[in-house]
Order: sequence, then C-alpha cells, then structure tokens
Amino acid sequence: MSANQDYLTRLRQIMPWGSSTCSKAVVWPPEEPAVLVRGRGCRVWDADGREFIDFKNALGPVTLGYAFTEVDAAIRRQLENGILFSAPHPLEAETAELLASLVPWLEQVRFLKTGGEAMAACFKIARAYTGRDRIIQIGYNGWLNSLAGGAAVLPGRPAVAVPCGVPVALAQLHTALPWNRADEVAAVLERHAGEVAAIAVAMDYPGAAAGVTFYPELRRLADWHGCLLIFDEIVTGFRLAHGGVGEYFKVRPDLAVFAKGIANGMPLSAYGGRREVMAVLERAIVSSTHGGETLSLAAGSAVLAFYRDHDVIGHLWRMGKRMWDGVDALFRHYGVPVRTAGLDPVRFFQWEAGNEEVRERVMRAFFRAGVLLYNGGYVNYSHTDDDIDEALARMDGALKQL
Repeated sequence: MSANQDYLTRLRQIMPWGSSTCSKAVVWPPEEPAVLVRGRGCRVWDADGREFIDFKNALGPVTLGYAFTEVDAAIRRQLENGILFSAPHPLEAETAELLASLVPWLEQVRFLKTGGEAMAACFKIARAYTGRDRIIQIGYNGWLNSLAGGAAVLPGRPAVAVPCGVPVALAQLHTALPWNRADEVAAVLERHAGEVAAIAVAMDYPGAAAGVTFYPELRRLADWHGCLLIFDEIVTGFRLAHGGVGEYFKVRPDLAVFAKGIANGMPLSAYGGRREVMAVLERAIVSSTHGGETLSLAAGSAVLAFYRDHDVIGHLWRMGKRMWDGVDALFRHYGVPVRTAGLDPVRFFQWEAGNEEVRERVMRAFFRAGVLLYNGGYVNYSHTDDDIDEALARMDGALKQL
C-alpha cells in the first residue's frame, strides 16, 4: 500500500468526509493525492513524492506561494517573541492600519480566524445597527451561515430545502437568492418591508462580468430600503483588486469580509466598514480569544506589505489569463465538452450537462500528469510563464493520451 493509500484509509476511518475541510476531501484516488506533505512556490508534493503544479492553492488562501520567504521570515521572527498574549499586541494595530491603507473605505476593522465567522459577525452587526432580523444572502458565505432554505451548504451545492441541522425558525430569517437577479432581491425587500437588516453577496465566479450592473443595483436597493450591503470578499479580496469587488466594480459596501487573500495560508480574517456601523460592537458583542494571535498577524502584515510594494494583482491577472486561455485552447483542440468562465484571477470549469464520466476521466488524467486543479482554480504570485507553459504541456499530453 502506498503512503497516500494508507493515509486515505486512516482519514476515512477516523474522520467524516476523510478531511476537516469538505472541499479538500479526495474524490478521485489514486490519481488525486490523498495528502500533501510539502509545498514551495507553486508546486506541492504528496506522501508518495509525486510533484504537482498547483492551481488549488489550499482552496485559494496561498496567494503569494508556498514557503514564501518574506512571510515565513515574519512568522519565525514573531515566534521567538510569543504567539498569544493577555492584551492586544502591536501587530493588531499595525496590521489593521495597513489593511485600511490598502482598502481606504475600511474606517474600522477587526480580526477573526475564518471568513465564515467574520460573515456571521457582520450579520450580527447589521441586525444590531438596523434593529431588523432578516438577511438576504447571495452566494456561499461559509458553512455556519448556510441557513436559508435552498442556501449553498458548500460552494455550488445548494440544499434542497432547509439545510440539515438548521432550525426552521432560524432558516425563515434568511433568504437565499441567485446571483444577478436584482428583481428577486427587490421583491423580497418589498415583501418584507422594514424587516431586512442586510444584503450579503459573494460574487458568482463564472458569472462575474454581471457585477458591473448587479453591484450598483444592490447598492441602490440597500439605500432605498434602509438596509446594509455586505460584500463577501473572502475569495475576491486581494485577488481581483486590493479591495476586491468593491474596488473592481467601484461600489462601496457598508461592511466587508476579507480572508483568503490576506495571510498566504495562515488563519486570519478581517471584517470592517463604516465607523458608525462598527460602533455597534460596543454593545453587540463579537469576541474571540485568538482574534489577535500574532503569528497570523505577522503573516498578514508581511503579505499586505508585499501587496503594497509589488504588483501582485497585475501578476495574478496576467498569469490567470495565460493559464485559462491556454486551457480553453486545449479543450477546443481535443473536443472536451467544457470551457472556463469567470475573471482571469479565478476561473472555473463549466462542464456541459451529462458529461460526468468525461469529467472524471479528464480530471484523473490531469492528476496523473502532475497538475492539481479545483474544477478550475487560482494562480498565485509564484506562478511564472514557464510554470504555466509546463502545466499546459502536461495537460496537453494528458488529453492526447485520452
């Protein structure tokens, strides 16, 4: 038995899903790596020593690259002086100020560990600020916020009715709506006039182009009905632009959450927005012992400073276009029934209906060729032209064999 197979057996025995993160659970072993043990730049290695050019990037958080020198050095320096303290560490102020300097409309900001819990904090803030209970949710905002009937319990996986384990009374306060349907948002706001605390929206990656009209309309509707607008920038922040969709589409939310883009894989999320809105936290309590944990803040400060001093965003756009345009060209050449869709830093595969067997064969072939994908995926700052060209050559060879 290979080391991968051994770990897969052990994980599935001891752990539901075989992983603490559902989206990391192995689907197509043995081609897909069961565990990853090491990473450097844009490459990772599994327990059997196989190398992969990685376009999963830990589901998005590794924006600069694995074992990135500046980030790892910052963590090591802070480790010498302590991880967690009984009062705020200076890094809390420094990292918050740096984040606010890169996203100027963040008048106040606080830290937590995950994007989902930061979104939950924003829901509590919105309810306290408006005195209203209902939340409209567009897209996936993390597992603990998958509450409405028909809500996404995982990315791209909506519940049929009320999500399992959610009380009906709680689900009734949350309404899940599809991307780019402003008419449906308006209808809910009219039907529950004066009851909606916030509209929370995570960008639909394949349909991202519609944001140019959808985001301004959500801003208009929120203002008209007196509710808050919350942007889920967990994936889009520091990937499309420093300020995510808010900056890219030039629409200012009342609150926003940043997470995957700000600490290169260390557990850190930030939520913030208008000062008068954040002021309700004096009475609507959100608190976490590990909110000011210093290793993550050291990483976050190093990452944000690197973004400030280097054109990371431009690199992600250029490498993303090179990669996904190349993938689309391969799909067309070999007649594979799939195309990529979305903005260049994050594109996903759109498979034609009824081609699940073809999809499995293609994905297994890509894994065998040493290319790690997430039904599409992400580039990071460590991907070079040569890395992209090598990945495309590997994928070409895989499709040729099929």
